[in-house]
Amino acid sequence: MDFCGLKSSWWVTAAGAAALVIMVTALVTPRQAEALPSFARQTGLACGACHTAFPQLTPLGRRFKLMGYTQTAPDTKPLGSSEWIPPVSAMTVFGFTHTNTPIDNAGSPLHRNDNFELQQASLFYGGAITEHIGAFVQGTYAGPQFGSQALGKFMWDNLDVRYANTTNIAGVPVIYGVSVNNNPTVQDVWNTTPAWGFPFTASNLANTPGAKTLIDNGFAGHVLGATAYLFVNDMWYVEGGGYGMLEGGIQDSLGIVAADGPQTSGAIPYFRTAFAPTWGPHSFEIGAFGLFADVTPAGALFGTGVDQFRDIGFDSQYQYMGDGYAITLRGTYLNEHQSLGASFANGLAANQSNTLNTFRAQVEVALGGALNKWILTGGYFNTWGSSDALLYAANRTLSPNSDGWMAEIAYMPFGKTNPPALWPWFNAKIGLQYVWYNKFNGASTNFDGMGTNARDNNTLYAFLWAAF
Repeated sequence: MDFCGLKSSWWVTAAGAAALVIMVTALVTPRQAEALPSFARQTGLACGACHTAFPQLTPLGRRFKLMGYTQTAPDTKPLGSSEWIPPVSAMTVFGFTHTNTPIDNAGSPLHRNDNFELQQASLFYGGAITEHIGAFVQGTYAGPQFGSQALGKFMWDNLDVRYANTTNIAGVPVIYGVSVNNNPTVQDVWNTTPAWGFPFTASNLANTPGAKTLIDNGFAGHVLGATAYLFVNDMWYVEGGGYGMLEGGIQDSLGIVAADGPQTSGAIPYFRTAFAPTWGPHSFEIGAFGLFADVTPAGALFGTGVDQFRDIGFDSQYQYMGDGYAITLRGTYLNEHQSLGASFANGLAANQSNTLNTFRAQVEVALGGALNKWILTGGYFNTWGSSDALLYAANRTLSPNSDGWMAEIAYMPFGKTNPPALWPWFNAKIGLQYVWYNKFNGASTNFDGMGTNARDNNTLYAFLWAAF
């Protein structure tokens, strides 16, 4: 049975129905005027109140998202007022990419190296719709990707429509809500999960490691689902729900290439738990999240079964909000267990089961007061797993292993207040990023004459990120 284009069981149909109810309610309910610059207009707060450096959230920013993007300033102008401004924003990212070794872009309009481009341009609807319903909706023009001959494309991007409210249970405050979204972890409020993790922007024209777990944005834009959550006593968080794969024709109409995503069968359950206390200038989080999916591998014969994926992530974040500075420590570990019955039966995998792991850790220091904020970030990343002579046949060592370091320095001219000489709700981030590989798709730094030197893929990336 299909429901709104979802390949679904009864469970996915229920999730799709919940999603539809919330989105229809959002569309037919009279709207108030309500970061995104639209969030700043709605709340009366500068971007720096909710972000140490966008999109990294502060405790106030996390609460704003948990409450469904509905917080408003007392003088917010109602719908119909001559001073009402729609909660619409825009964003552009211009990028420059240089790689250690020029990349073969045969047939592409791009140069083999040193490309400057409009990497991304997005339009957003972001803000309160009713007292308890709000939305973050993004549509994007994405520039050409590495290895693609296309000039770029328009597509739906992040979607998070929420209902949120508060109550007390035995005197304990509780935030509760429902999120309708199109990417597991895009609804998360900590910057340790894949959808909002570091790097917050990166080059689209550099070669990157091939092996990634499904939960690491593998379903982004390909699915639609609903999750329900509780945040108890401003400390304990629990969330659960599920997703269904959108039909290929619907994905095409939304600018998503269905073949680029996994082909799943049935529901995709998702969970999230966290312990996240805040005291004084300190906040801390430690938690877990995960999903389970049955995937039909590309090229498999009908009736040969499915591959089963179990993805579990563990994460932690510590943040200190000082006077004129903020320090954030983040760590994430992803583990994927793959039962590859269908791939093995069809000669697509040499092993009947594999594991894939990813570890990431960063330190971020944001320095500066109202203006002239500098953000320094350094991090380590590592992906490793089972060797497989068929799955990783293109890798010299037949393994998925890649690891390296990333450093970024960024400058924000309007750190905590609004720019005095420009339109009041404008913000910008100018940055320089370098990625250094120790190992890339199984190859080390020891050049062997076969073109497998990991450091050939080292990348220098400069960007201008503006939101208005």
